[in-house]
Amino acid sequence: MWIEDYALIGDMQSAALIGRNGSIDWLCLPRFDSPSCFGALLGDKKNGQWWIGPAHAERPQATRRRYRGETLILESEWDTPTGTVRVTDFMPTRHTNPDLVRIVEGVSGTVEMATEIRIRFDYGRIVPWVRRSDGLLQAVGGPDSVWLHSPVALEGSDYAHRARFEVSEGDSLAFVFTWHPSHEPRPVEIDPYEQLAETDALWAEWVEQCTYQGPWRDAVLRSLITLKALTYAPTGGIVAAPTTSLPEDIGGVRNWDYRYCWLRDATMTLDALIGAGYLEEASAWRAWLLRAIAGRAQDLQIMYGVAGERRLTELELDWLPGYENSRPVRIGNGAVNQLQLDVYGEVMNSLHLSRVSGLEADHRAWTLQFELISYVEEHWSDPDEGLWEVRGPRRHFVHSKVMCWVAVDRAVKQVEAFGKAAPLTRWKELRDRIHAEICDKGFDPVRGTFTQSYGSRELDAALLLIPIVGFLPPEDPRVVGTVEAIQRELMVDGFVLRYPVSADNDVDGLPGGEGAFLACSFWLAEALAMIGRKDEAVELFERLLSLRNDVGLLAEEYDPRYGRMVGNFPQAFSHVPLIHTARALS
Repeated sequence: MWIEDYALIGDMQSAALIGRNGSIDWLCLPRFDSPSCFGALLGDKKNGQWWIGPAHAERPQATRRRYRGETLILESEWDTPTGTVRVTDFMPTRHTNPDLVRIVEGVSGTVEMATEIRIRFDYGRIVPWVRRSDGLLQAVGGPDSVWLHSPVALEGSDYAHRARFEVSEGDSLAFVFTWHPSHEPRPVEIDPYEQLAETDALWAEWVEQCTYQGPWRDAVLRSLITLKALTYAPTGGIVAAPTTSLPEDIGGVRNWDYRYCWLRDATMTLDALIGAGYLEEASAWRAWLLRAIAGRAQDLQIMYGVAGERRLTELELDWLPGYENSRPVRIGNGAVNQLQLDVYGEVMNSLHLSRVSGLEADHRAWTLQFELISYVEEHWSDPDEGLWEVRGPRRHFVHSKVMCWVAVDRAVKQVEAFGKAAPLTRWKELRDRIHAEICDKGFDPVRGTFTQSYGSRELDAALLLIPIVGFLPPEDPRVVGTVEAIQRELMVDGFVLRYPVSADNDVDGLPGGEGAFLACSFWLAEALAMIGRKDEAVELFERLLSLRNDVGLLAEEYDPRYGRMVGNFPQAFSHVPLIHTARALS
């Protein structure tokens, strides 16, 4: 299946991807970053999969599917020659153990159904020992154990369990899949129908808080729900995506693990949530941040685990062939050790926005901000790897310098707004010095555009953020020239590339190409609106909305060469600028 053939369900601690054909091909338990128990997404069914659908050798795709209202409850329906059947998939809010519920309902007529489940722990590596107990299946492998409550008898063979059964109009059969640590007693069974009603009500209550009332409300709400689903509820951490190693280049090596909390992605996600009225998430994230980066400012990492873990060692899983043979499959992320100076600006901006939006003052937060600015003061002039996490040599990336300016600017604004004790004159002078150097060394006066790094001629889509973060006013000729240059030189088939990827540009140090980074195209739409070209902005924005799959989700990139999504999915960094751009255009 293509990446856009999947839908997301989750319990705000982990998530599953379900294909149009009714197959769960990805699920990591008990956390987003745990080893998978269904891993067919990065291999085949032998790496773990759970399928339910009409009994047919070809496993047909659902005739239609949708989320139930404004929730994360997925409903898939198949029309067959003998009737119509519906499968409702969801993960209830976690009480003790994670559960996944699949309810099969007869809508009309009578339909012969089938199911096949292959549980594989440790990313498809461990074939568990399976036994029956009181009519349930228990699978055990190392630290993992799963109990499966099935309303139909399952027969085991070839390391899988299967069943065929009929569903007539009015019938309802509930399957419940429950994970727990293998050393603990059997978990308490849930009532799937009570949990369905509770999950429905919880999402309805959360959505009611949304303050956005613009013309693209449905798209914005679906994006907000997706961002909420990527929040790790126990700590407030926000993962970039629930998947690893979905390729940016089909068949290539640009395959990364995104199941961690990037400070950049999380702060941008938080900005989107705050703008829609969700201050509770802002408070939880600030508490997570203070715990995660407690210590010296120079030890700040660009990403952490969902509970604030710092060691995210990158490994390759050589037993998995990868999505459409895109190798290697990676877990962990080596970029954790990179220097990315833009992160300081994103963190400072988010903490400042939280305060001006009504979040209560926190002395520890201001102490942290003071330390971060002290670090920026000493290191803003250093080269770094930049927001795109290039694996080539460090450079003086213009976007990184701009975000250092943002860090100091927001510190100054916070002092002025809330009367904090700080060396205000020195900080203002630093802000002016950074600004002047960027305009001197990062701008090409011949071409009339800012450049990717000092002394380069390349462009970078991150430069579109210059007016958005307030570095220069949108009417400034340097801003207009940069927006027009990016529109002219980085657009491919109507979508924006991050930067030129070619043999003579070794900026990222990797072979192969990639698709158009969706966030960049949203940034262009917002920038076009800011420079007064709103009609073009709306046209681009609505074209981007048309890329969403049938249930409103976006991956990291879109590859116009193949007309399909690429990269990890669903991607917070795509849904966040969708929300920002909708608000800007509204």
